[in-house]
Amino acid sequence: MAGPHPGMPGAFPGAPGGLAGPPQKKLDPDSIPSITQVIEDDQGKQGGTVYKTNVRGQVPPLVTTDFTVQDQGNASPRFIRCTTYSLPCTADLAKQCQVPLASIIKPFASLQKNETPLYVVNHGETGPIRCNRCKAYMCPYMQFIDGGRRYQCGFCNCVNEVPVFYFQHLDHMGQRVDFYERPELSLGSYEFVATLDYCKNNKPPNPPAYIFMIDVSYNNIKSGLVKLICDELKTLLENLPSEEGMESSAIKVGFVTYNKVLHFYNVKSALAQPQMMVVSDTAEMFVPLLDGFLNNVTCQLSHDPVPLLSSLLDQIPDMFADTNESETVFVPVIQAGVEAFKAAECSGKLFIFHSSMPTAEAPGKLKNRDDKKLVNTEKEKTLFQPQKGVYEQLSKDCVAQGCCVDLFLFPSQYMDIATMADVPSHTGGSVYKYNNFQVETDGEHFLRDLRKDVRKSIGFDAIMRVRTSTGFRATEFFGAIHMNNTTDVEMAAVDCDKAITVEFKHDDALSEETGALMQCALLYTTINGQRRLRIHNLSLNCSLQLSELFKSCETDSLINFFSKSACRAILNQPLKNVREILVNQTAHMLACYRKNCASPSAASQLILPDAMKVFPVYVNSLMKTAPLVGSTELSTDDRAHQRLAIMGMGVEDTQLLLYPRLTPLHNMDVSSEALPAPVRCSEERLTDSGMFLLENGHSMFLWLGQASPPDLIQSIFNLPSLAHLQGNMCALPELDNPLSIKVRSIINGLIEKRPNSMKLQIVRQKDKPEMLFRQFLVEDKGLHGGASYMDFLCYVHREIRQLLT
Repeated sequence: MAGPHPGMPGAFPGAPGGLAGPPQKKLDPDSIPSITQVIEDDQGKQGGTVYKTNVRGQVPPLVTTDFTVQDQGNASPRFIRCTTYSLPCTADLAKQCQVPLASIIKPFASLQKNETPLYVVNHGETGPIRCNRCKAYMCPYMQFIDGGRRYQCGFCNCVNEVPVFYFQHLDHMGQRVDFYERPELSLGSYEFVATLDYCKNNKPPNPPAYIFMIDVSYNNIKSGLVKLICDELKTLLENLPSEEGMESSAIKVGFVTYNKVLHFYNVKSALAQPQMMVVSDTAEMFVPLLDGFLNNVTCQLSHDPVPLLSSLLDQIPDMFADTNESETVFVPVIQAGVEAFKAAECSGKLFIFHSSMPTAEAPGKLKNRDDKKLVNTEKEKTLFQPQKGVYEQLSKDCVAQGCCVDLFLFPSQYMDIATMADVPSHTGGSVYKYNNFQVETDGEHFLRDLRKDVRKSIGFDAIMRVRTSTGFRATEFFGAIHMNNTTDVEMAAVDCDKAITVEFKHDDALSEETGALMQCALLYTTINGQRRLRIHNLSLNCSLQLSELFKSCETDSLINFFSKSACRAILNQPLKNVREILVNQTAHMLACYRKNCASPSAASQLILPDAMKVFPVYVNSLMKTAPLVGSTELSTDDRAHQRLAIMGMGVEDTQLLLYPRLTPLHNMDVSSEALPAPVRCSEERLTDSGMFLLENGHSMFLWLGQASPPDLIQSIFNLPSLAHLQGNMCALPELDNPLSIKVRSIINGLIEKRPNSMKLQIVRQKDKPEMLFRQFLVEDKGLHGGASYMDFLCYVHREIRQLLT
């Protein structure tokens, strides 16, 4: 495809088709900033080190670097990362530089094996100690005075009495003598056991429940999906998540199947065999049985003779084997889950396996509203907006009950994901999608996702508040969340992969001396049914010098913020405007640096702050993602799905999505433990005789050059040459040679490491499927419009020069 034409998606605002202006000297692609180089340098400098969090406002290693965190008073960067670790002291400075001030908080982030899990502090019936005025929790930023009898809050400066049971003497430095014995005084992250005041209706919560809801319409039976799910659940239910140190999981489990009506199953252990109860009035949803619907799996699976659960899972595929019902309902299915949790007085998660648009007569019935004519018009935003009415209320009901919804979709045509995925995207849920699902080629990929999803560490019925010291406050929140008011972030559930991005604004001046403090407090129910508070604290620097701010910026966090704000903006304004805002703000930030912080030089030189030198690569890549590129060739559902996925992503996920890892595998040292170094994401880096692995956390490709040597093909595929390769292979054969073993271990390692499973796609150079692979080479021109990195950089440079003249 040629470059962007005027009026085409991806053409720059205000620029004719090509890039007008004086003919540029041809830049050398190797001379412009490279993400792979930045990643490699940081890994070289900080890889393998221990990062101690005892310094205010220090910039952590990049998300791509392997390092170990030692908590010494500020939260680990795995829990909180910031767009800059040095805030401007005044609102005017913030406005001048236009660098967004934001934190990306991942409250349940997984820690590495050699990092200490969070300590749990239990103050008994008195509960956690909090500031009387601003309600901040006891933390390292509280200053003890008056011989230890009182403390001054670091957030609002209020002086509080120390409760008698908590009193401790101070040493000659004014520090409590029990400082190192109390996690809440010496660490950045810890948990408190919550008292009944923090529980619904002042009653301790019940452990959460998981309900598996399977669409048994004609397509899912015929494709073998229902049998696949039922077979997998037998083993999966033995591995439900449990608290550290507990023998078995406290989670209760229930089963529903549905098409136009819903079938509930009673698997109470006293029964001789499972009972099915049908609810056909989907307009007024209710759960027909209380006792026997939700059960503990552990006692169920171990009872002999054949436990009821296994026999139920054996029976379901047969019961519906002759169905010809192809219509489904959807909203009543979620309503049934909410009702079941209500009756059991618990929170929990619905796992819904669904394959088509809900067209049966019932609440939430949808009709096809996909319209490619709207692309690149004022009305394009309606394609991303969920249909109003019952879905909106449903999200609220789910959040109020602590009911999280995870959706596994198996569409063969448009199904209005913008609407169907609305509930998951407000309840801390996830949406997985398998287009034109076939058990042979997609089954394993789907099962890996399901296993990961069921086993994730997770908290339920959560509410989060971010407190700050005086001078600034949290104003905007982005994530798979629900907000009833401006301060409380409500999540039916929050798992180890979900991140909430929080924007801050000044409401007064900040001081260089005291810095800026934030405390994220998350109240939630554990998988064991214990109410807890998880606290993350972070202290930042403040400066009157813009150079400090630019020095302390973090590009990966900035692009996470811009990705989420752009994905929210396309709900309300045309894509063209959103892309313009992205380009303008990029140019503005870089021009501000050039004007205020860089040493004088010729105007023709492009000067970038060191911490932001690869920022333009990411912005250009963001504008080429499915939601932001207006192309009629992309499916509306795929665009809506990716838009919603981005809203819940953490810093490492957006980094990888916007700059996929492209790794050469043909010339690596098979005896070495190390992974080969990735190369730049551009066609110029591929070689005709090479083999490259590309992955971005959602898609994975093994690309083979047309001149791949026969011995390479033999070692990997056990075939004499590339020509013998079949088109639909989705896993590499297990061969006993060093190269095959190494390549498979790299692929499996990546699939294991990422939040989502990825389906391996094998592409040969010059084959038709190669087009799909090429859209991930983000430094090149976009397939559906969008500039190459080089052209974009020249364009941004021109914009900067205009701003400076």
